[in-house]
Amino acid sequence: MEQIKWAANRMPKSDDKQLGIMSLENIAKARKFHDSFPQYAVTPLAELKNMAEHLGLGDLFVKDESYRFGLNAFKVLGGSFAMARYIAQQLGRDVSEMTYDYLTSDKLRQEFGQATFFTATDGNHGRGVAWAANKLGQKSVVHMPKGSTQTRFDNIAKEGAKVTIEEVNYDDCVRMAAAEAAQTPRGVVVQDTAWEGYEEIPAWIMQGYGTMASEAAEQLKAAGVDRPTHIFVQAGVGSLAGAMQGYFANLFPDCCPTTIIMEAQAADCLYRGAVAADGNLRIVDGDLQTIMAGLACGEPNTISWDILKNHSSFFVSCPDWVAAKGMRMLGAPCKGDPQVVSGESGAVGMGLIATLMENDLYKELREAIGLHKNSKVLMFSTEGDTDPENYRRIVWEGGYATTK
Repeated sequence: MEQIKWAANRMPKSDDKQLGIMSLENIAKARKFHDSFPQYAVTPLAELKNMAEHLGLGDLFVKDESYRFGLNAFKVLGGSFAMARYIAQQLGRDVSEMTYDYLTSDKLRQEFGQATFFTATDGNHGRGVAWAANKLGQKSVVHMPKGSTQTRFDNIAKEGAKVTIEEVNYDDCVRMAAAEAAQTPRGVVVQDTAWEGYEEIPAWIMQGYGTMASEAAEQLKAAGVDRPTHIFVQAGVGSLAGAMQGYFANLFPDCCPTTIIMEAQAADCLYRGAVAADGNLRIVDGDLQTIMAGLACGEPNTISWDILKNHSSFFVSCPDWVAAKGMRMLGAPCKGDPQVVSGESGAVGMGLIATLMENDLYKELREAIGLHKNSKVLMFSTEGDTDPENYRRIVWEGGYATTK
């Protein structure tokens, strides 16, 4: 069985100029924007009290994004807010004026007209962009990497997007979307990966993700937890991770929770950067085969990388069995705890937390992180069963078992 790999953050710090992107003021604007949608509701924060006791933790909270806007994943938060900020910028207005009612109005159509939003996706981000474009009367084009499932393709297509599955990996799909947008009148790339010269829209997407962090912080407080001791957050390009890390570093400037960044072993570019410890980006290429489709990205977001290397505590590279174990545990929790239907990219935190607490092979990492009976842990289940067939194969049929 492949082993979990990890590295403590020993990277040199930068001037931290990207942290301000995730300021509490910016996130309040994103939250207000999402709140204007009739479909908006705060997603549940599941408290797994009995699971925590079983594992030897103080408490365990799981933000359940399977309820987000009826789309089964958190990604729509980023794409929708980035579109609103882009339209606001084009009109010379503030995003606070970009309410759902205004963006869906005839007035907006007269003042702004129509743009075409291009993106690359394994499924959830593309579906979110397509849904938001559809609701706001805009156009969308979505490219998916090879190996993408028919279910995810169909979910995007039914939102009215023009969708293709390409014979290339995710990072090459991003390049394809960018090239097509450049040749299209009013073509805009809405991608949560940033690169030199393309950082404004990814920053807006990260701010959109901040709504989820802001909700979680409020829900924790309501549950009697002023500050979690540990946050486990997964990373593909790192935008979600950078957004969560950035928000909580701003919320707790003097005592940020210990943050553990998790990646799929097939695409562990951030972990490799942490191992090298020189502060520079690392890129993983090739097919990036993993069940964690949403994390199969080999080229880090430059903005996020800056936030993570300044604030995150540990970087962990997780084989597929870790996510599969997490899916089964969340789907069949301890009696009395709420069930969380969590997809492959959503459940890796549960699998890692449980393995660290139960398996002495990882005692060194458990002790380095400082997980024990007083720890109050927060993790994010970023998607539900977005690929139902694969979900059942893993949860019902025992796919990717932890023992050979």
